[in-house]
Amino acid sequence: MSQESPLEKTAGSFATDTAQEAHHEGGFRPDFDIDLTRGGPRYGEFVEEVRTFMDRVKAALPSEELVAEVIDELKVLNAKLDEVAIDEWRAPSGGRIDLPARGNITLPPYEVDEAGEEGVQARLTFRRYHLGGNNAAHGGQVAVAFDDLMGMAGALGSKGITRTAYLTVNYRAITPLNTELKLRSWVDRMDGRKVFLRATLHNGETLCAEADGLFIKLKPGQP
Repeated sequence: MSQESPLEKTAGSFATDTAQEAHHEGGFRPDFDIDLTRGGPRYGEFVEEVRTFMDRVKAALPSEELVAEVIDELKVLNAKLDEVAIDEWRAPSGGRIDLPARGNITLPPYEVDEAGEEGVQARLTFRRYHLGGNNAAHGGQVAVAFDDLMGMAGALGSKGITRTAYLTVNYRAITPLNTELKLRSWVDRMDGRKVFLRATLHNGETLCAEADGLFIKLKPGQP
């Protein structure tokens, strides 16, 4: 990648005093390990193909023959992937900050435009896989996007890893599929280890949803 992303520029903000210590088993990452080589140069393409597959499955009405064929092929692929399975601390999924949604297929894909103590601004698109009904994104998928990007804003604002205590989402308008939306999240205030956050999701000038939440800044080694 020729140009450094906003997340790469702020990666140091995720470090903690325990960065050089072994992580606590069952706990959060002691540091935000930046290794953009994990998974190789085509890992992003791999993740995109998986996302496309999930979109296709969501939309498909396959014949019995096609179902049987795909099952057999998936069994082969799953066996190959099972041979290279590793623990969450070393897996590239969720840590490739050069990729949409950090290479995490469970998240709606997003691109971060700004990331710092003042908050996070990102562009995201809900796809067929995220369908709730009537061409609208599922409310749970909207909440997932808020949770992830509010957590990012909380980490950058508090200079530590945070975990969600509560998250409230108010849905104001239909959140469409296959449309680039803008999500903004920021720290509203802090009280000790309590980090209060807010976020908005817009389709152009239309407010689709807004959220507020409490995130707790974790102690070293805290799960």
